[in-house]
Amino acid sequence: MMTKTQLLKTRLLEIGASLNNSGHALALLALGSCGKNQELMDEYSDLDFFVIVKPGYKMQYIENLDWLKSIFPAAFYFRNTDDGYKFLYEDGVFCEFAVFEKKELEKLGALDGSIVWKDKDFEGLELQMEPTFQINQILDTEWMLGEILTNLYVGLCRFRRGEKFSAYKFIQNYAVDQLLRLLLTRTPQSAIEADKYDLSRRIEFRNIITADLLSSFIQGYDKTPQSALSILQFLDRNFTINQFIKLKIEELL
Repeated sequence: MMTKTQLLKTRLLEIGASLNNSGHALALLALGSCGKNQELMDEYSDLDFFVIVKPGYKMQYIENLDWLKSIFPAAFYFRNTDDGYKFLYEDGVFCEFAVFEKKELEKLGALDGSIVWKDKDFEGLELQMEPTFQINQILDTEWMLGEILTNLYVGLCRFRRGEKFSAYKFIQNYAVDQLLRLLLTRTPQSAIEADKYDLSRRIEFRNIITADLLSSFIQGYDKTPQSALSILQFLDRNFTINQFIKLKIEELL
């Protein structure tokens, strides 16, 4: 049986092979620990990648994910940016990816990663540093729930790895901020205008959450799993959430 790390590396190659067979892809670029730093990969890593496609085919690869689903069954996914998705396979492989056409390479800047697969005619990408482009977020309920759940999942993976501070940020900062934003969208317009730069400003005066509940979401550096559990239970009580990723989060807890 393969280890999780072997599974991740194999899945990345399978994605490259699927793109090669898809007919209109140009390259698969692996970023982060699945890129040029694969020695850092472990059982709690995920797959971050960019897909470069031929002109006119970007939306085809975004709207039809058969090139991913044909490899192994999908359990949960949502479109988290204009350009891509967060995507979880049934075997626990978690992906975060974006799709670009070659003409968009300039806005990506130089990237810190490696080329997993490329078409023989593909040229013109510098791999050196982090991307500098900005994305437009789709602030709807499905998007926000997906962000919260995947922040919990990634945060708990990092906690299990021993990255307690990063886990704290993902769960008690990023997930909580997104949850407050979600609750604000479900509340009648307040006379107190939201601060577009800092969502936490005057949150106590908006009647969207009690102090006790908020405290249970932010229990501190040493209680990140407890905070994650409280957030997950709140979501499950008040929203319809994907039960597969809920189970995966509970397993990490």
